[in-house]
Amino acid sequence: MTVSRNNLSFLELSKPFGNRINDNFLVSILFNHIVLYPSPTNLSYMWSFGVLAGLALVIQIISGVFLAMHYAPEISHAFLSVEHIMRDVPNGYLLRYVHANGASMFFLIVYIHMFRGLYYGSYASPRQHLWLSGCLIFVIMMATGFMGYVLPWGQMSLWGATVITNLFSALPKIGTGLVQWIWGGFAVDNPTLNRIFSLHFILPVVIAALAVIHIALLHVSGSNNPVGSDSKSDKANFYPYFYIKDLFALMLFIYIFSIFVLLFPNYLGHPDNYIEGNALVTPPHIVPEWYFLPYYAILRSIPDKLGGVVAMALSLGCFFLVPFLDMSKIRSMYFKPIQRPNFWILFGAFILLGWIGQKVVETPFVEIGRALTTYYFLYFFFLFPLFGEIENNLAIQQMGNIEKKNPSQNLVEGVGLLY
Repeated sequence: MTVSRNNLSFLELSKPFGNRINDNFLVSILFNHIVLYPSPTNLSYMWSFGVLAGLALVIQIISGVFLAMHYAPEISHAFLSVEHIMRDVPNGYLLRYVHANGASMFFLIVYIHMFRGLYYGSYASPRQHLWLSGCLIFVIMMATGFMGYVLPWGQMSLWGATVITNLFSALPKIGTGLVQWIWGGFAVDNPTLNRIFSLHFILPVVIAALAVIHIALLHVSGSNNPVGSDSKSDKANFYPYFYIKDLFALMLFIYIFSIFVLLFPNYLGHPDNYIEGNALVTPPHIVPEWYFLPYYAILRSIPDKLGGVVAMALSLGCFFLVPFLDMSKIRSMYFKPIQRPNFWILFGAFILLGWIGQKVVETPFVEIGRALTTYYFLYFFFLFPLFGEIENNLAIQQMGNIEKKNPSQNLVEGVGLLY
């Protein structure tokens, strides 16, 4: 009996290469963890943002290396070296626009990736370590993004560095000494720029290493899915079933990214950063990059300096605490009728905090920012665990009612909502 090639599976076609793959240790690892990786069959396009984040990281590292070849980390030359890249280096303007807009795309992808994980319960057992590693990557990204914003040495760069680093002075006893150590003196000056450039060059390597660990942890625990079930039988190989989704997502990302780079390269930046930094002229309104604005709004919502710093740090720490704060035994928000609307309120509050962060500190923006900040912390530390416990009781009650009507039906085994 003859079998047409179209009816052969990928594994059957790859059998002649099996021995060669097994002989090569590195190829064998890549083959098992990429081609044969068992993925839940109900994964949606929301699971493509992890791949997009990896692509954005690669773009940032490669473009950053080439930019560093022409950049001068010295306060009297930094701004001019960036202008040299833009005007004199062949395609240097394109290289800088790719790097600058790539940072925005990277943060946008990671924000969606994290909120997707929060919505579908990707932080729950057995994926706590996977979630925590992702949160650590995000924090280091924040530090790296801030340092990258300082390097052009425009007005926003200089004064943003002054404001943010000066926040450490709020720490009791060690604050003043810590700020002077960061500055390398008594003001933001050449030693500060040199230190920031060095760290900005090193931290992406740390992020890349943590990304490898993040992927390894993912392949240990397996991917979550929209319904939150852990069925081992309902899986399919990543290739050829899911790579096509990621390929489409990559093409769409490159298209959107190209629109910003080629048509609106300065849309996400601040015009004051095209003015050389001047320590004697304070900008009328200091605004960080858009991906820092929600946390900047939280910082400004607290009238006390130390309290603002603690609140901003705690707003980042909330994500680390999510696996321990959620009392619900149900993973996906799809099956949480109480928590789901509150999640969308949190998402809206986060976006509004970003809008408040770019406004001047005056009425009514101050009052709106404080209300949004209050809800942000209320959600994580009160509503999240409270509603989780309520939904546990509702789920147990519903399971009891189902078993009374049909003793052979088991909600846990049939649907896989609880873990």
